[in-house]
Amino acid sequence: MSVSTAAVDPSLCAPLPVLGADVTVPLVTGGEVTYAALDYAASAPALRRVWDDVAAYAPYYGSVHRGAGYLSQLSTDLFESSRAAVAEFLGCREGDQVVFTRSTTDSLNLLAAVLPADCRVFVFETEHHASLLPWGDSRVTCLDAPRTPAQAVATLERALADREPYGPALVCVTGASNVTGELWPVRELAAAAHAHGARIVLDAAQLAPHHPVDITELDVDWVAFSGHKLYAPFGSGVLAGRSDWLLEAEPYLAGGGASRSVTRRPDGGVDVQWHTTAARHEAGSPNVIGVYAIASACRALTEAGFPALVARERALVDRVRAGLAGVPEVRVLSLFGDDAPRVGVLSFVVEGWNSSHFAAALSAEYGIGVRDGLFCAHPLVRTLLGGEPLEPGECGAPEAGPGEKSLNAIRVSFGAGTPDEHIDRFLGAVRELVGDGARWTYRTEDGRCVPDRGAAQV
Repeated sequence: MSVSTAAVDPSLCAPLPVLGADVTVPLVTGGEVTYAALDYAASAPALRRVWDDVAAYAPYYGSVHRGAGYLSQLSTDLFESSRAAVAEFLGCREGDQVVFTRSTTDSLNLLAAVLPADCRVFVFETEHHASLLPWGDSRVTCLDAPRTPAQAVATLERALADREPYGPALVCVTGASNVTGELWPVRELAAAAHAHGARIVLDAAQLAPHHPVDITELDVDWVAFSGHKLYAPFGSGVLAGRSDWLLEAEPYLAGGGASRSVTRRPDGGVDVQWHTTAARHEAGSPNVIGVYAIASACRALTEAGFPALVARERALVDRVRAGLAGVPEVRVLSLFGDDAPRVGVLSFVVEGWNSSHFAAALSAEYGIGVRDGLFCAHPLVRTLLGGEPLEPGECGAPEAGPGEKSLNAIRVSFGAGTPDEHIDRFLGAVRELVGDGARWTYRTEDGRCVPDRGAAQV
């Protein structure tokens, strides 16, 4: 999986305009500073283009699919044209369905609900909880974390070949890790799955905002992703791919919109004919604005040009990795090795620091927003740390001493809207905190690590 960056100079690629770029936040040490949003892997800021498109449509908002009025007709056209835009963005095949959901988590739970009854599911322990948990223990084979892409393919091939009974199977795999940012060998895993009579769903939540995702090229059966990670607000998601399992199953949600015809039987029950389109799994009033925001983001990223976006992000990744490598106390977490290609997501630990304390200091003293904890990928983080980390947000435990393992990790993530200055400020703050220590003390409050304003400044 690669994007050509030939003749692309990352220095010529400016960050895409995003909301919040000029927001200032107070510092515990006094004054204010422009906020450095470096938690894109959780939720990326909305593209200004997306926000403007939504604002232009908002006065014309109306009900979808069943209204005769002008605004309803306009909204229906916009909703369905958004479906077409997403299908084009993903390179969908003829006959593929694009189903709108609430999120990646919702998309994968939908897929879990339509699996054949005897279908086995194969996932690596490295998955985000959204792709690790929906399937149910009775049908899941959880595979150990691989240490190379080739080992991932070989592990999957052995597991699929040895499955009993040798019936329907689904492989669920991430495209880019939400912990390490590393790219997974999706095309090779898809080939292994299909060679053994299995299907594959790609969790593209972390991949789609950073890298083109083409269902046809990757030869995956389904793709799931979320709008809020793709620079689109309002809580919508997508499940796109093969239609047969979707249309053979009962609706994910029963209700209006999913039903084509409902009739009362003499015995008091009802007979239902369900839609045989994506509407079958879109019961209820859809999130029209959220769907339109996703389509707008898809168009904006396509028009900006993924080669240029990827080239610039690679340059930022290289800068972060080089900067962190210059701090001996910092260890960047990786499955596939330091040189593995990755998107703009890196997690690390700092010797002698509790990671929650470190992240809180970055926020309170430098105005930098990162993430700390286990990142909804507990098995993976535990494997990478080699111990039992704290639950997310717990910063009250004793700090790790010299030579001791950190109890959780810190994640920095960035993307198309990140200015170079934010990366430079982050690296400078890491060097200062490691060299000089925090200028404030911190305590746990409502599960969060916050400055202890009642204590003396360090």
